[in-house]
Amino acid sequence: MVIKTLYIVRHGQTDLNKQGIVQGRGMNTDLNAEGRIQAGMFYESYKHVPFDKIYISELIRTQQSIQQFIDAGIPYQKLSGLDELAWGIHEGQASTPDTKAAFLKLMRDWTSGKLDSKFERGESPNEVQARQKEALDIIMSRPEEENVLICMHGRAMRLFLCLLTGKPLTEMETFPHQNLVLYKVTYDGSEFQIAEFNNAIHLQVH
Repeated sequence: MVIKTLYIVRHGQTDLNKQGIVQGRGMNTDLNAEGRIQAGMFYESYKHVPFDKIYISELIRTQQSIQQFIDAGIPYQKLSGLDELAWGIHEGQASTPDTKAAFLKLMRDWTSGKLDSKFERGESPNEVQARQKEALDIIMSRPEEENVLICMHGRAMRLFLCLLTGKPLTEMETFPHQNLVLYKVTYDGSEFQIAEFNNAIHLQVH
């Protein structure tokens, strides 16, 4: 029987996060100073957990967010299935009334069940979940990895949590997040359950 605990975190802050500019799969941005501080706070709070494996996306901001765990000797693997949703032509663009309206329309499409909707050269929630299923198959195929750290991205994390909990993708907005927030998810051999929801205690200055 496969029994696992998944510690799923969003990457730390980047300058584009700070500026409110959308960055998807096509923007390979670095953490900023605040993001590196967040990464250090998360490491200090969770370095005691005996992680067997780390899974990250192919975007550098996820590796930078958990680099201290890698430096401590924990093996890691990059999975493209964990990459952020591609926002296509709107990636890296400054926010304008037009782009805000375009995003609002897309979000309404998604929550109303139009899960194939996407921006030009972007990805839909259905397309992202298809590659996430492949990534999850890899993660779950290794029973010896009981404690797993996964670092990914905001929108992708919402879709991934829907996949784990069996929620329809139309309910993706029910999973709030911020930079380096944690969702702890347990698997008892038959189903996933959220043990910690949107946990940011490690980011509070003690």
